[in-house]
Amino acid sequence: MSSATTVHELKTLVLSYHPAIAFDTVEEERVEALADAVAAELEIPVYTWALTRGLVRKPTAHPSGETREPLALLTHLRSLRAHGIYLLRDFARHLSDPAVCRAFRDAAQELAQAKASMWIVGSGNELPADAAAHVVHFPLELPGKKELGEVVMTVVRSLRDRTGVRSPGDRGPARVELSKAELDRLLGALSGLTLNQARQAIARAVLKDGKLHADDIPFILEHKAELLGNEGLLEYFPAEDNAWELGGFAGLKAWLERTQVGFGAEAAALGLPAPRGILLVGVQGCGKSLAAKFVARSWALPLVKLDAGRLYSKWAGESERNFRRVIELAETMAPVVLWIDELEKSFASFGSSEYDGGTSQRIFATLLSWMQEKTKPVFLVATANDVFRLPPELMRKGRFDELFFVDLPAAAEREAIFRIHLVRRKQDAAAFDLGALTVASEGMSGAEIEQAVVASLYRSLHEKRPLDGGMLLAELGRTVPLSVTRREDVERLRALARDRFVPVS
Repeated sequence: MSSATTVHELKTLVLSYHPAIAFDTVEEERVEALADAVAAELEIPVYTWALTRGLVRKPTAHPSGETREPLALLTHLRSLRAHGIYLLRDFARHLSDPAVCRAFRDAAQELAQAKASMWIVGSGNELPADAAAHVVHFPLELPGKKELGEVVMTVVRSLRDRTGVRSPGDRGPARVELSKAELDRLLGALSGLTLNQARQAIARAVLKDGKLHADDIPFILEHKAELLGNEGLLEYFPAEDNAWELGGFAGLKAWLERTQVGFGAEAAALGLPAPRGILLVGVQGCGKSLAAKFVARSWALPLVKLDAGRLYSKWAGESERNFRRVIELAETMAPVVLWIDELEKSFASFGSSEYDGGTSQRIFATLLSWMQEKTKPVFLVATANDVFRLPPELMRKGRFDELFFVDLPAAAEREAIFRIHLVRRKQDAAAFDLGALTVASEGMSGAEIEQAVVASLYRSLHEKRPLDGGMLLAELGRTVPLSVTRREDVERLRALARDRFVPVS
């Protein structure tokens, strides 16, 4: 949604006598800028209120001490009955007081007769049912590329004009050294951040060497990963970091190569939607998680992983709000790969409300609806070990572009896995009889092969001698693979997948 569109919609709400609008956001300055724009078009004043200052009419900066208390504020608004936008910071929490809630409802009825509106701003606005009937919730999307571009130029100009930041090399003023393509990449790196977060990231990048250039993009991505990590819902992997190797999976790799064109302009010109996502099910330890990372790497897209365990909160409605926040972040960062690991555990109760009051069921319904209707290029990669716990409506075509089954690696794939893990740990793969190792690892998963290599290297370090094939064969001989300990489960899974899923190899 563009800024102009947002202003138009808010202006329409004010003109249609909506007495209160709630913004669930920490971006107070953005809401205030929108209030200024709407008020300018309607030729009405803007007032701001906070518990620390009381009511202030802009542009004056003289607080009204007698209106600091919420109840006094609402009484004052009822007596004014004046046109205007009243920006109330952190006001929702005060509505839990019955007297304040009653006064708010009375004020809403009075303001509904005028060209006036109370704008309630704060993160996690929870409104009592009585008050909520008078309030419209307005979804404020994260800033788009146009707004972020304005932030970039404003920050650089401010640092140049106000602090005289100069480049250490040529002592010239701070400047932007970005091509159009590089600027687009930079704005993509900033997407998903609030304006204030973007402003801080740009300022830190410029202050390093007095200029903004392409080499700052990884720095900004790192800063962004840190911010998302602090929020706790998504783990962020920049495209530059997705350098994992994937042995085998020839079928998946070919599918990815064919499907990548779906993100291009030619596909859009034909009315084709961007690729939706894939579901990877199969035997544990066979590379599903690694495949999710490989998707992002092969398409040169950033990867975000949903930590589903952090979605859930003891507070009513908070879990659903967290999931909507995940969707909002992912769509703002698009194009991006969204990875949900162990899907069957992430939404454990799916269609049941027995254990969590229906929270999982509601979140799952939101997920299904979003998967079906999403228009932003967010490619979902979901992995699952226990396919028998997945509901059938999740696995029909239209939710995912393809359903893949990850089986135990074949001989050629096991050889490739040995080579990858030996080279990764500074070993010369040519010095080992990979054929013998491949035969000895029959029935093992990629994770079990990797652990055999790691355990053998521990032994070589302990015995202070180089790793050799004998150590590896001995470790493989001591390993009892999952395909043996859980033989019935593995065979049952294979039987189910035979006619329903596409093999990744």
